[in-house]
Amino acid sequence: MPEEAPVPTSRTGPVLGIYAHPDDAEISAGGTLAKWVAAGREVHLLVLTNGDRGSSDRSRDRAELAATRLVETEAAAEVLGLASVRVMGTHDGELANTEVVQEAVVRRIREVRAETVVSVDPTAWFFQNRYYNHSDHRTAGEIALDAAYPGSGNPHYFAAHLDEGLDLREIHDIWLGWTNESNHIEDVSGFFDTKIAALAKHDSQLAEGIRFFEEFLAKEAVELGEKIGATHAEDFRVLDLS
Repeated sequence: MPEEAPVPTSRTGPVLGIYAHPDDAEISAGGTLAKWVAAGREVHLLVLTNGDRGSSDRSRDRAELAATRLVETEAAAEVLGLASVRVMGTHDGELANTEVVQEAVVRRIREVRAETVVSVDPTAWFFQNRYYNHSDHRTAGEIALDAAYPGSGNPHYFAAHLDEGLDLREIHDIWLGWTNESNHIEDVSGFFDTKIAALAKHDSQLAEGIRFFEEFLAKEAVELGEKIGATHAEDFRVLDLS
């Protein structure tokens, strides 16, 4: 891991998580999100696709699956204590960094007055020799970065928002999970059980390997925690833009 980055510790403003699929936020950063909520921060979630391909069952109706995953996402958000959750209608596997999507994400940053953005590292394609990252994950990271800068703080990006009464937002820090270039380990001791409880709300994914994630995440959280003398931890590539 690169040298530990100086991470902003005084942030108290709103947070927006920007992820590709239902359950991505819980897997990547559920403990950290729960910790921020407990500290009094207002944490919001924006999911960029409806997860309608999240099944290996050929007979599964995709519209029904999307509706189910919306309910699951809302239930998981309640466990985490999130202030809001919004799921966009883009089909799973079809996420693209377009002007239409950028407008929606910049709008949400401005609506919730986000100070911190949490997403995933778009540069992480390969994880060792056994997994490569879903294109939606990589694209979600690109979208989050582009929306945070220059999008949300520049009056010439989606100027109609300002006519509607929304204000520009300068993002102070960005936390990117699922990274090969981690520079910060966040102590989530006391919040790992909340992370797993939220993940468990995604019932439709139990047959799709989510139990593997529960086991893997516990092992990973313990190993990361050992590096900083904590019970459980999550790691990130943190960018301090302030």
